[in-house]
Amino acid sequence: MNSNILQDNINQLALLAAVIIVALTVYVAGKYIKQMKTEKSEGVLAEENWDGIGEYKNELPSGWAYTFLGTMIWALWYWTAGYPVNAYSQIGEYNEEVAAHTKQFESKWASADKDTLLAMGEGVFLVQCAPCHGIAGDGMGGKAADLSVWGSAAGVLETIKNGSKGLGYPMGEMPAGLVSGDDAKAIAEYVANGMKGEQPAAFATCAGCHGPDGKGQGGMAPDLTKYGSPAFVADVLERGKKGFIGTMVSFKGRLTPIQEKAVGTYILSLSQGE
Repeated sequence: MNSNILQDNINQLALLAAVIIVALTVYVAGKYIKQMKTEKSEGVLAEENWDGIGEYKNELPSGWAYTFLGTMIWALWYWTAGYPVNAYSQIGEYNEEVAAHTKQFESKWASADKDTLLAMGEGVFLVQCAPCHGIAGDGMGGKAADLSVWGSAAGVLETIKNGSKGLGYPMGEMPAGLVSGDDAKAIAEYVANGMKGEQPAAFATCAGCHGPDGKGQGGMAPDLTKYGSPAFVADVLERGKKGFIGTMVSFKGRLTPIQEKAVGTYILSLSQGE
């Protein structure tokens, strides 16, 4: 970043405008103060008056007219040839630096091993997630979602019992208690096991939204085949979610893909006791 403010085009424009405004203010104020001392009001009064206060039918002062016209010309130039279309922008420079750093970060950690992802994910989790979900990810007694069961059959059972809302899928929110008992347990085990093995008959209830293969019918509903993987967590992070204590904002653009993978790896480790 440039330390000399005079090398910044925006600062130069601001300083130039400030000088012009001060000069015009001093000139106009001095001119009219002088007139107030030496001249008397004259001319034809308009017919309208307000509580006995009339107004002269004087022509618009040329200085005002030229200033107004100059302001319009300045505005047109400012938004077309000047800033922000054709000039330096501190915000633009910042965004370029962030994009360059993100690209470097993604390249550096593209092949990070699991231990590295766990460490990285824990750091992000403690800053971004723990304030609502708790340091242990247990949701602090029901105040937020219990992440310590995500990726396990217990997590699927919890979703079946309580439903799921706020992810913004076209198929809408999942109501609570669509199945129960042994049927719910069978579905939970099937999904948590990567949807391998014989599909429970009760899964037909889920297939109405998630599709017979559980892949979410092209984005209409969550892809259950991702359950238990960092990609499943990343999908929630990017979509945001309505919870018990408020709305979790989307982290899309706030976290890089590697960071999302790291957070997912760490969260899933909570249910595995790693």
